[in-house]
Amino acid sequence: MRGGDLCFYLSCGQLVPASVRQRFQHNLVVHESDLPQGKGWSPLTWQILEGRNSIPVTMLEAVERVDSGDIYLQEWLEFQGGELIDELRQAQGEATLRLCRRFVADYPKILRQAQPQRSEESFYPRRRPRDSQLDVQGSLAEQFSLLRVVDNERYPAFIDYNGRRYVLKVTALG
Repeated sequence: MRGGDLCFYLSCGQLVPASVRQRFQHNLVVHESDLPQGKGWSPLTWQILEGRNSIPVTMLEAVERVDSGDIYLQEWLEFQGGELIDELRQAQGEATLRLCRRFVADYPKILRQAQPQRSEESFYPRRRPRDSQLDVQGSLAEQFSLLRVVDNERYPAFIDYNGRRYVLKVTALG
């Protein structure tokens, strides 16, 4: 693999080894949290589950420690509270492309905007299939945030009831 000035790692679910990063002047990732809060996996999903509808999208330098590099750009996504996972991902993808285009358009001057992360950090864990389990005793309204973020194919919502597992799929009409 040849190197270059910029390398974007988008929707990358693993750390990029130093042997790859050293081939590029700048290694860039986009992460959906107000870093250093919310490092780790699936930050958009975890924040929706926390009841948030205002979600930051942050472009930063990839370094050895996960989501710990200098921050270059940030924008905020505003949701209404009814968007499902495909709509959330669409908005996330569009924001990611906007940040990438802005970085390239303003390069190399944008490097002067780099801001180190200074406050206390927090981490989100990797999501697992068990994270899509609904509480059979809870109301749908209480669990709507979870229904918003489940993927009907890869990790659908489910309940365990009377010794059986049931999958619930959610779609929006109109």
